[in-house]
Amino acid sequence: MSKDSGYLLLVEDEPTLQIMNTELLKENGYSVRQAYTIAEAWETLKNKQPRGIILDIQLPDGNGLDFLRELRKMSSVPVLILTTMNTAEDIVRGLKTGSDEYLTKPYNKDIFLASVESLLRRAETIPEVLEYGSFKLYPCAAVALLDGEDMALSQKEFSILQLMVQQILLQHTEEVLSAEHLYEKVWMQEMVDNKNSLKQAIRKLREKISGSMYTVTNIRGRGYYLEKK
Repeated sequence: MSKDSGYLLLVEDEPTLQIMNTELLKENGYSVRQAYTIAEAWETLKNKQPRGIILDIQLPDGNGLDFLRELRKMSSVPVLILTTMNTAEDIVRGLKTGSDEYLTKPYNKDIFLASVESLLRRAETIPEVLEYGSFKLYPCAAVALLDGEDMALSQKEFSILQLMVQQILLQHTEEVLSAEHLYEKVWMQEMVDNKNSLKQAIRKLREKISGSMYTVTNIRGRGYYLEKK
């Protein structure tokens, strides 16, 4: 019996390790699909999004971090990097690129399974859909609909909108979010003096909701919020 109707995507080019990890995961109740290359991973993702991805970095047709960077433009599916690259710089680079967990080879199978469980706990905290007014947001796929139409948001634009909608749903009111808070949550680093990236993303988000009953309002010195006109 599978622990969930979803599946784990195991992206690994070493056959012995691919087979070993697949069997281990299946023995522990997980459904698994295999990909030996980045191309195979993209092909698998066309059909149905997984619960989580276990990703090697050194793959025959490219770098796993490049794959992850592209994936993060369209999806927030949890990702565990599993690699021989084990320096502090490697780990920091992997986490900043968008991985949720980082495990180096060789590894203990119990630690591997615990890392997978930790990864999927993150997935369980992500709601399938957020609804507010005319908006429907699908966090795992990073897709937002406005009046039933795809808004075609970038990952950064989607994350900003998601934070604003979540704040409204939690507080039951339009709540101002500081520029620093938005930047740190979306770019996963301190803003310091760089506000241009946030301002550009906010501007593009405003453009994509113009003509609707909503806008993103800026209160000077305080921050931004999603306002119903």
